[in-house]
Amino acid sequence: MAVDYAGQPCDYDAIYAIARKHGLAVLDDACHAFGGHYKNRPVGTLADVNTFSLHPVKHMTTGEGGVITTESAAMAQAMRVFRNHGITTDHRQRSEQGGFFYEMVSLGYNYRLTDFQAALGLSQLKKLPEWIAKRQAIAHMYDAALAGIPAVAPLAVRPEVGHGYHLYMVQCDLAQLTADRAEIFQALRAEGLGVNVHYIPVHAPVLPPKLWHGRGRLPCGRSGL
Repeated sequence: MAVDYAGQPCDYDAIYAIARKHGLAVLDDACHAFGGHYKNRPVGTLADVNTFSLHPVKHMTTGEGGVITTESAAMAQAMRVFRNHGITTDHRQRSEQGGFFYEMVSLGYNYRLTDFQAALGLSQLKKLPEWIAKRQAIAHMYDAALAGIPAVAPLAVRPEVGHGYHLYMVQCDLAQLTADRAEIFQALRAEGLGVNVHYIPVHAPVLPPKLWHGRGRLPCGRSGL
């Protein structure tokens, strides 16, 4: 499972090389990457299954919910059944077929997006290219403004990708600064900047220590501003 962190698509050539070697399917957590692309292929077409978030803070929203894209008709049908209590058909399909029969063939849930939310999402989808372009322009302004500050380094963007910029990430070299991360955070918030820390390591609050595989085994599991 690849995660297009902050909006930058992963290296899918490398990921598919691993997948083909081991006979694996590829899933893309593209929740940050609306409007991004990898080698001229848009996000949403890069993996066997691609997932997007429609949470209110994302590029576009339906209030809540999400979108999954796939080229597999079988997987698409399985997801439609799963989101609809495990029932084989929905009311629209039965109306079109002029029938009434349906079965619950598996354990499913009520994960249906409402028609009102879908209408909102479709209207926002038309505006998405303009919004992505604006995000990219703002990111380039930040790149230029931070270029002369050696203690602050924006995450690099690889030349073969188009960044969706859900987040604009920087790493701070605290050895060159006179403040720690908490002080930097408070100072930026005082200037009205919506800064945050992404993300607290999942293993620490969720998994019991006995599953951490020993102290020091997760050397990169630290969050940064």
